[in-house]
Amino acid sequence: MKKLLLKILFSLIIIPFFTGCEATKRVAEDDYLLTDNTILINGKKVGSESIDNLIVQNPNRKILGIPLRLHLYNLARNNRDSLFEAWLDKKPKRRERLTKKLSKKQVDRLKASSVGFNSWLKTTGEAPVILDNAKTEKTKKRLELYYKANGWFKNEVSYQLSKTKNKRASVTYNVTTGKPKIIDSIYSSISSPVIDSLYKISKENSLLKKGEQYRDANFVNERDRLNNAFRNSGVYHFNQENISFDVIYNDENESVDVDIDISDRAIVTPDSITREPFNIYDIREVNIYTDYAFNKRNQIPQDTIKFGGYTFYSYGKMRYKPRALTDAIFITPGDIFKDRDRTLTYRHINQLRTFKYPNIEYTENLDNSLSSTIRLSPLKKFSLSLGTDVSTSNIQKVGLSVNPSLKIRNIFRGAETLDVSALGAIGASVDANKNEADPFFDIVEYGLDLKLTIPRILSPFYTERIIPKHMSPNTRIGLSTSSQTNIGLDKTSLRGTINYNWLPNSKKTNKLDLFNVQYVRNLNIDNYFDVYQNSFSLLNKIAQDVNYVAPGTDLIIPSETNDFIDYALGDSTPAEISDEQLSDIININERKQRLTEDNLILSSSFSFVNDGRTNLFDENFSIFRFKIEFAGNLLANTSKLLGLKKDSNDRYQLFNVAFSQYAKTELEFTRHWDLGSKNVLAMRSFFGIAIPYGNSSNIPFSKSFFAGGPNDNRAWSAYRLGPGSLESANEFNEANLKLAFNVEQRFNIFENLNGAIFVDAGNIWNALDDVEDPRATFTNLSSLKNIAVGSGFGLRYDFSFFVFRFDIGFKTYNPIYTENNRWFNDYNFSNAVYNIGINYPF
Repeated sequence: MKKLLLKILFSLIIIPFFTGCEATKRVAEDDYLLTDNTILINGKKVGSESIDNLIVQNPNRKILGIPLRLHLYNLARNNRDSLFEAWLDKKPKRRERLTKKLSKKQVDRLKASSVGFNSWLKTTGEAPVILDNAKTEKTKKRLELYYKANGWFKNEVSYQLSKTKNKRASVTYNVTTGKPKIIDSIYSSISSPVIDSLYKISKENSLLKKGEQYRDANFVNERDRLNNAFRNSGVYHFNQENISFDVIYNDENESVDVDIDISDRAIVTPDSITREPFNIYDIREVNIYTDYAFNKRNQIPQDTIKFGGYTFYSYGKMRYKPRALTDAIFITPGDIFKDRDRTLTYRHINQLRTFKYPNIEYTENLDNSLSSTIRLSPLKKFSLSLGTDVSTSNIQKVGLSVNPSLKIRNIFRGAETLDVSALGAIGASVDANKNEADPFFDIVEYGLDLKLTIPRILSPFYTERIIPKHMSPNTRIGLSTSSQTNIGLDKTSLRGTINYNWLPNSKKTNKLDLFNVQYVRNLNIDNYFDVYQNSFSLLNKIAQDVNYVAPGTDLIIPSETNDFIDYALGDSTPAEISDEQLSDIININERKQRLTEDNLILSSSFSFVNDGRTNLFDENFSIFRFKIEFAGNLLANTSKLLGLKKDSNDRYQLFNVAFSQYAKTELEFTRHWDLGSKNVLAMRSFFGIAIPYGNSSNIPFSKSFFAGGPNDNRAWSAYRLGPGSLESANEFNEANLKLAFNVEQRFNIFENLNGAIFVDAGNIWNALDDVEDPRATFTNLSSLKNIAVGSGFGLRYDFSFFVFRFDIGFKTYNPIYTENNRWFNDYNFSNAVYNIGINYPF
């Protein structure tokens, strides 16, 4: 990695010198360097990606108008090995002198290094693209075929070559399309009555429309549509080869007539081929082998169960409840044959995570029916894994952790999966061993996580009509606990969840958190000012300014810090404390109380995701995310019934903890535009708000919003932006309202190295809670003037399995300054924020 970064840095440093290099350095005397391609369609220049992709030969790629990779290639020397040897022998005794001084081994390494760097220049660089007449002719032919395939049957394509004296050349392609062919009439020639009837039913969905322009793609897609329509309507033997199109050209009126010809079923024997009309097949029976293995193929099953028209076989004792498997099988006895049922069955059996990829076969019977056999090979019931980690950070010199996990499949015979994982970690803090009695490893963390996945909706009500099984519904029940000491305030937490998940289609995902309870207890609140040093520094400065402690003397944590807060916030404010100082102390105390209090959150939520990506490499898509969450309503409505007591702040308590009550919603929209040639424009917008009410006057820290960081506004570090125009001294700034907008242009530099320029905008505010500082609150639309804007650039290196990202963000519009002094006030490298991340931010 270090060598790679050095090479990239070298490449970027020498860019300014390339403008003086001779790009045609390695172009032969009678050859020409291809510098430009231009396509003129009916006299107008066209630059769409679909047209540009037809060009067989493109010029060397450019960055900021410079063919960087070409110049890198030209820096390389031919026969570097022999050149180095010639250099050694150029002066008498040079080889001997270097060998004595460096040793022969080091001279050989110097030679290898020289040759290696020369090879890197060649492989990273790009050889000059030499004008090739054969490839130009091939491009011409491609353009002709492309426009013919899209209805311009009489198109004409020509090209002109422009050559210069300095061995450069460009090509201009001229395309005259003529008038496009329009579909005039559509006929059908179908022999099988069954197919004819099905065709008439699906005709209104045809992709071939009278009056529309002829396009080859529409014919291909129409063949696929018809094939799917027939094979999902019971026609078992049908395939695409039975469909053909006869296109009749009418030169007089520039139109075409289309005849759709669908032939009968071809029955092939060794001696002849006969044709018969197609028939509709139904499913007579479905046989399921639940523990199939190749070595058992000739054995007789020992256990047989009939359920819902299905027959289950097992070579040993039946280990699965039939209902658990039929929920994942869409091939139904008594139904007609549908090709998509097999596809759905494959998909849903795989989602059970209990079997290997299934084998599904059909056998034809004499009465136009089918027998389906599904062979399932179980995965191992138990799966054990172990993860270990060694780490270091700003709070610990060294940390060791172990993470064992156990997966138990089919735990209750219903294809359920239980995942059990544990965490155990120890670490040596930076402040450890101040006393001889202190252990070296003074940081301890441990936890246990249980997650049960049930492949159906676990409910006392019948939910099949609302969430049918083709939506892959599942229920997840989770329980986790963790404890940590000598990390911040030290915490013990407990969490339990019950949620439902279902997928209406391949793009949409729904999740309903029916029950989500979180309990967090802080074990060491006296350590607050050791953790939040900025708050302590401000409090300590005020104490020194009002002579509460001797000059140069710090408050003792926690005794004197707590005493000073009580002194300042007593019944009467001491005269030596100013209003501004009192306001700072009030804010420090309110934040301390909020971050050190225990939390109890009982919530329910619903989230929806519509992801338009077709695959991992799709760069032309949109994603919409929505989530709404309510907490505390059930406890609030039953507080009196449960006999809950109130604390000093008039809040109901459960287990001596005031439970949280709020409503929260989040909306996020992401859009990518593929501009071609590895150029992508990406945009993201986000809005979130959490409103406390009833038993709460603020939002728990874990449910609040923050701004800044490598995946948000990159000109500010995480938690350092906002709220509003407030220049907060807090280490972790958060609020309950957030707006964010990001736009990024991504482009390829060379090979796997990509670049990006970006603009990030957004901020956080307090709204409808107990914060009253006007600088931090969102009062009306005029608060939008405090949206912070950051801009910058970055590099990304694609390692295939992940992307390493480096971004530099500059504060472009900073709301902490006066309104007439916010633009470009901190736009410099000294105030820039350097971000390192994995994969793209959105």
